[in-house]
Formats: sequence, structure tokens, C-alpha cells
Amino acid sequence: MRPLFRCSFLLVFFTLCVSTAQLRAQDGAVSPELLRQPSHDDPQWTTVQSHLPDPLTASAAKLELAADVLRARRFPADALEYYNYALQRGGDQALLLNKMGITELELQNMMQARAYFQRVVKLKKKNADGWNNLGAVEYLQRRYRNAISYYDHAIKINKKESSFHSNLGTAYFDMKQFDSARKEFEIALKLDPEMFERRRMAGGVTAHLLSPEDHARFCYEMARLYAKNGDEANMLHSLQMASEGGFDVGGEMGRDSSLSPYRKDPRVLTILKNAHALRTGRAATAVASGSVPPLPPPLHE
Repeated sequence: MRPLFRCSFLLVFFTLCVSTAQLRAQDGAVSPELLRQPSHDDPQWTTVQSHLPDPLTASAAKLELAADVLRARRFPADALEYYNYALQRGGDQALLLNKMGITELELQNMMQARAYFQRVVKLKKKNADGWNNLGAVEYLQRRYRNAISYYDHAIKINKKESSFHSNLGTAYFDMKQFDSARKEFEIALKLDPEMFERRRMAGGVTAHLLSPEDHARFCYEMARLYAKNGDEANMLHSLQMASEGGFDVGGEMGRDSSLSPYRKDPRVLTILKNAHALRTGRAATAVASGSVPPLPPPLHE
């Protein structure tokens, strides 16, 4: 469960990996009981219910699997119930508590989620997922310094998990610490070159809406990483979105060792021209699909 991150929208939501699951978090809190009855009115509930194992006789593994299915089918209150049944039947405490915390985040219950994750790290001090998930709670509440501390702790336990580095980079980015953010994103891409694409496709955690300026800057930072890694297709796409968002791509490229060789590349020049046309409402030469148009081979300096 981890994300090529394409800057595909005029305004982009950051995605954030919460260990063992993906979720959408918004403001406010929702009671599981308030959700239970309306969710049971869903036509698929009858089908799901008929396949639920007996909590008195089923194994912990079957109860956990049932809870996973319930959460995936958008029955979070019932999922919490079955995770609890799995706990009672001797299931993996740390894993189940992490999943229960994630489900509470789906319900926007930050305090309950934090409590579950705190139980995880109290139970197992070296549970990297628990520390990462505590960081996610802090990040979603915009307490970025706390989030950075927790993410750092998770990374000290497990340096090989790309999503931890991506999450840390995201927190640094929100604090305008772009050099630190870039470093963590680069580590994440080296560990898992496709993680940003998978996260983009799968959804992830919706944290908060970026301003147009931050979105454009984020796309430019990603372009730098893609250029450094030799991924021209994603570099060009990111430059396109950064330029369309109003970022001074042409000016910044001259000061960047990774991107300066592309300043006079005809593909880049076309991107800058089209972005200017879009911003000024002039000729629609930009590609509506969002992909870079086929052009002659690059001409490096």
C-alpha cells in the first residue's frame, strides 16, 4: 500500500500513506452507531452479512478478514466490531489495533484513532507502522512538527519503507522546507520507483487542499526528481503542470543542475508556450488530455 505521482489536477490533494490501509479523512467526527443503520440500508449489506463468520466460533484470521471486507465495502462500524472479535479470539494485537485506528480515521474520529495507535506503540515500542500512523494523525491535524517527529521515529525502526519517507517529505513540504522534502521524496522513489503512481491510482489519504501556488511548486519539485532519475516523461508532465499553475519554470530551470540541460528542449519550450496561452486565455495549443504532445527529439545544450 504505497504512490508515478502525477500533478494531474489544477488543485491537488496530497496523498499520505497510513500503514496497513488507505483512507479518506475529513473534518469532524462520525459516530459508528449513527452510520450503522443507514449503511445497512445499502443493498449490498444483505449479501455481505450472509457471509460473515460466527464471532463465537470463527478463528481470529477469519474474523480479521471479515473486518477487512467490511471496511473495504464501507461498513466501518461493523468492521470495528469484527476487529474487536478478532482481538478477543487471540489475533495479532498490534496489527488489529492499527487497523482499528485506521477505521476510526475513516470515521474522522481523530482522538480514538490516536488512542489506538498509542496502544500499538506502547505494546510494541518498535512497531514502525504504529509510529507512522501517529504521524498521520498529527499531519491530518496540521501539527507538522509532531508528525515529522513520529515519521522520523518510524524511519529509524524501518529505513526501507518508502511510504514513511514520502510521508515525512510531505510534512516537510507543508513547512516549506523544500530541500528536506526533496531528500525524502528522492529516497522514497529509490526504494519504490512506482509508489507515487500506485498511490495516485488507489486514492490514499486526503489530507487537505493545496493552494495553487503550493501545487505548482510541488509539481516543479517532482520534476527535479524525475529529471535526476532520468524519467523524462514524468519530468515533462510535472513541468507542464507546474508551468500551468503559474510557477516560473523557465526562470528556475536555469538555476537547477538537473533541469538546466532541458531549458532549450523544444518539448519544454512548447510546454511553457502552451502554459502561458492557458493562463492568458489565448490560443488553445495545449493538449486537453494533459499529456505532452509528440515533438522532435530533445536538443540539449
